[in-house]
Amino acid sequence: MTIDFKQPAAAADAAWQGDIRAGVRHVRDLAALPLSPAERAAAQEAAAGHKVRVPKPYLELIDWNDPDDPIRAQVVPSPAELVAADGELDDPIGDHEFSPAPRLTHRHADRVLLFPTYQCAVYCRFCFRKESLTSIGRGYTREALEPALAYIAGHPEIREVILTGGDPLSLPDKALAEIRARLEAIPHLRLLRIHTRVPVALPSRVTPGLVEALQGRLMVTVVTHFNHAREITQATEAACRAMRQAGFVLLNQSVLLKGVNDRVDVLEELCRELMYRLGVKPYYLHHGDLARGMAHRRTTIAEGQALVAELRRRLSGICNPTYVIDLPDGGGKVPLAASHIEGRNGDAWLIRGQDGKARVYREVVS
Repeated sequence: MTIDFKQPAAAADAAWQGDIRAGVRHVRDLAALPLSPAERAAAQEAAAGHKVRVPKPYLELIDWNDPDDPIRAQVVPSPAELVAADGELDDPIGDHEFSPAPRLTHRHADRVLLFPTYQCAVYCRFCFRKESLTSIGRGYTREALEPALAYIAGHPEIREVILTGGDPLSLPDKALAEIRARLEAIPHLRLLRIHTRVPVALPSRVTPGLVEALQGRLMVTVVTHFNHAREITQATEAACRAMRQAGFVLLNQSVLLKGVNDRVDVLEELCRELMYRLGVKPYYLHHGDLARGMAHRRTTIAEGQALVAELRRRLSGICNPTYVIDLPDGGGKVPLAASHIEGRNGDAWLIRGQDGKARVYREVVS
């Protein structure tokens, strides 16, 4: 479907809420999907360990005749999720260890993660916060955010607040406007960043009311989460256009997923369409985190390095994401791209070019 940004607010809200109700919202809704009895039983068992929700627009992208469909792989529970491998973690990137107040993570000096909700419009099977989202499950209240907001106000080194969760754009417009107003009243804050899958899985949620709720003093950056070019539709294009025209900076984070986007032609198409069609800069390509039950979706680091090396040969710089790993225990995001620097002797550097040839580059400085 396309989005009519001239429709009344009530109709716009009814549209996205209807898209949620018409999709998968509970384990019992899996019975309505065109799965074999064995697949359905396996999906229901896996869904018991991690929430399941798929809005109608995203559900309609699935080719049910293809058991390896890349959209299906991201949201339909798989029995492979029930197999936990050694080394997988409940909290793969150390959110809890760096949480000085409820609903807040402060891992880097100038920015914090703020969790206004632990609920999502769509629950991705590979989510690195799947344990928290399933066990916590709480939505937004003003009172719940007070300790986190007080912490932010008391730390003038913080310049940037990242709304994450859960999916912040699954909240009502009124809640988003309240959060934005509270944050922009803190003088030292400069930027509001929003991490969301809503433009991908529930584009009808991007309404004029949502856009207005986020506009204020703070610069706004929306970081989307497209993993495959099949997720780019007329509706997602309209949603991204509305946010661009509102002045928001649009970036994208993808996760490298085996069987979904671990081929160079798939990543190439995704990155081109993000930039050229949606006006969304490919920002990060994440190596799969050590979330439990996700070994079947992780590639090796060497495989990821080979993919991004080939992407750099094929795509312009503006279309290339940075391949990163979010280290356990709060080590942060670290680039994983293979280095082109092969050696150094004084001011002479041996650097391998994109054509595969190594060349000597001599620094000339005064």
